[in-house]
Amino acid sequence: MNPMDNNPQHNPPPAPDLWGQTAAAAPAAAAAPSPGWERSVLERLAFDTLKEQRAARRWKIFFRLVWLGLVVAFVSYLFGSDGSAAKTSTEHTAVVELKGEIASGADASAEFVIAALRTAFEDDGAKAVVLLINSPGGSPVQAGMINDEIVRLKAQYKKPMYAVVEESCASAAYYIASAADSIYVDKASIVGSIGVLMDGFGFTGTMEKLGVERRLLTAGANKGMLDPFSPMNDKQKAYAQQMLSQIHQQFIQVVRQGRGDRLKETEDTFSGLFWTGQEAVKLGLADGLGSLDQVARDVVGAEEVVDYTRRDNVAERFAKRFGASVGAGAVGTLRSMSLLPSVR
Repeated sequence: MNPMDNNPQHNPPPAPDLWGQTAAAAPAAAAAPSPGWERSVLERLAFDTLKEQRAARRWKIFFRLVWLGLVVAFVSYLFGSDGSAAKTSTEHTAVVELKGEIASGADASAEFVIAALRTAFEDDGAKAVVLLINSPGGSPVQAGMINDEIVRLKAQYKKPMYAVVEESCASAAYYIASAADSIYVDKASIVGSIGVLMDGFGFTGTMEKLGVERRLLTAGANKGMLDPFSPMNDKQKAYAQQMLSQIHQQFIQVVRQGRGDRLKETEDTFSGLFWTGQEAVKLGLADGLGSLDQVARDVVGAEEVVDYTRRDNVAERFAKRFGASVGAGAVGTLRSMSLLPSVR
């Protein structure tokens, strides 16, 4: 053994590294990781991943339950009740609403109103039927169908029917109301407007100024009758006026039959004028002032009111929208061209 090996003077210190540390000092400067740290980190990552997966699964189940609830609610509404009341043996006042425009496909259509009236009249618990009206009018055809059915139902079931007016009972709505045994209004209700109209526009002068030529081809001399882009023919105008007068006479006859001696006719009664409920009572167009609750309590004698109104459901809306879109478009075109009369 060389004695110089153990002599500190002959053993040079280790050479410093690039950072100025010696090889012996470097391990002491950086703490060495504890044994098994890789496993600890992996376990922590695994637990965190599992926790996130569980949370995501819970949220997925939650949203699926929400969607399932919405689907069940939608299907229940789609194929559920149409809004009319179930029959009951308890004595009550049956009410059917007639609100909005009276037209095919509307809530105030003959289809819906007649179905509701039949159910109300058939119910043994219904002491009387009240038609709750708030309508500006509409189709004379729909109004005529409802009026005829009211007359038939009253005769068949020997049950009284009353009309109660809220804001308005004009034109076709009054056509229907005249079939009631009595009509009750608010003093500020709008009542009357017994007349028929067919309105539209004429654009011939505007087209001439714009230099637009109307090219209308028809098979039949009167096929383009009342076309808004063609000059009005006097003969066709007289024919349309005759048709309106005929419908007007039908309206007048129904009112006279329904009101009888109570009607105090004047030269304005069938002129298309309308009056407040207070004036309507004086003219015999209505029988008195009263609300639904008042009539149920004081006239019918059954304070409990049961609603039999038939309302459109989602399935019917889809059927009408997609299954009858062509027919609806045709009717809309005719109305826009003023080829269908309106009692309003």
